[in-house]
Amino acid sequence: MIKLVSVTKIYKMGTEEVRALDRVTLEVYPGEILVVMGPSGSGKSTLLHIMGCLDRPTSGHVYIDGKDVSRFNDRQLARVRNTMLGFVFQQFNLLPQLTALENVELPMVYAEVPRKKRLERAKELLTNFELADRMKHRPTQLSGGQQQRVAIARALANNPKVILADEPTGNLDTISGEIVIENLVRLNREKGMTVVVVTHDPEMAAIGHRVIHMRDGHMVKEEVGR
Repeated sequence: MIKLVSVTKIYKMGTEEVRALDRVTLEVYPGEILVVMGPSGSGKSTLLHIMGCLDRPTSGHVYIDGKDVSRFNDRQLARVRNTMLGFVFQQFNLLPQLTALENVELPMVYAEVPRKKRLERAKELLTNFELADRMKHRPTQLSGGQQQRVAIARALANNPKVILADEPTGNLDTISGEIVIENLVRLNREKGMTVVVVTHDPEMAAIGHRVIHMRDGHMVKEEVGR
């Protein structure tokens, strides 16, 4: 599904260079939950961003569905992001001026899905996440857990092949975090969704089929999960 081959990412900080990833080779298999763990600065978020075509590697290759996206132009990358990948972030990233329904619709607007079809799809997703009575609420009218469920619904709008989640429970209380974890597991179990999660949360790590550990830009350990 996703394959990284000898991927290095170097950031320039003034006169210094920071090697966020150093020759990382990794494959994400269809239908698995892969959990990426590591301390701050280990490179785990950079890894996720490169998997998600949000950043480009300095060297190496990134394959998604067999295509070398590290050689794609910006327009091609945008298409991959909008049609094959769904993103869930710690900060939710919902647009405050839009309702929950409109936030879920947004990726389908960019994909030029007809209005009737995208409304039906957005309503179906929000209902599946037990938010049918919150569709017309704006983010400030929702709890953190509800906002994250809206964000997951939005990530699913265009039927992506992979969900990429960066600390999805990081800003949530325990109960809300458990609900988000249950939803990601359900998507994997019932829909066969491939899920990649970056987390510090040991409860989130427990759902992984594989858990990889990052340190100083290297993949230092891989464990078989549940």
